Amino acid sequence: MTEDTRPRDAVVIERELDAPPELVWRMWTEAEQFAAWYGPTGATVSVRRMDLAVGGGRLVGMTMQTPDGPMEMWFTGEFREIVEPERLVYTEAMSDAEGTAKTAAEMGMPDDHPVVTEVTVELTASGGGTRLVLTHAGVPADSPGAMGWKMALDKLVAHLAGA
Repeated sequence: MTEDTRPRDAVVIERELDAPPELVWRMWTEAEQFAAWYGPTGATVSVRRMDLAVGGGRLVGMTMQTPDGPMEMWFTGEFREIVEPERLVYTEAMSDAEGTAKTAAEMGMPDDHPVVTEVTVELTASGGGTRLVLTHAGVPADSPGAMGWKMALDKLVAHLAGA
């Protein structure tokens, strides 16, 4: 019997991508590339800061159209681990446009939602392409965040096809 060591409260998504790891790495680490595919379907993304260094900051804005008009969300964090082109780990917290982290209550989320979550992206060469394993610890697998990641990775596949 094997022990499942994956986080229990996490989104874990595995994808096979038709692009080499070096190209997929750029999609995650270059602001212009990241903004082109990140976020759920219909989102417009801007990257205000992406300082790719351990301890470096990141600040990403996302605008979604809702029945009540545009809704803007910001996410801040820092890079914790960078192993090009194999592994990227960064924190993420909901924030304001200046990068000040907000509590779950301030963002209208349930009180038990963590303020800071952690995203791990693992890339492995696989049959001429890349095997991607995304783990977003702190976000339940059955949450809207999980659906957002699935849509974002669908957009990444489409963006890679045009790269």
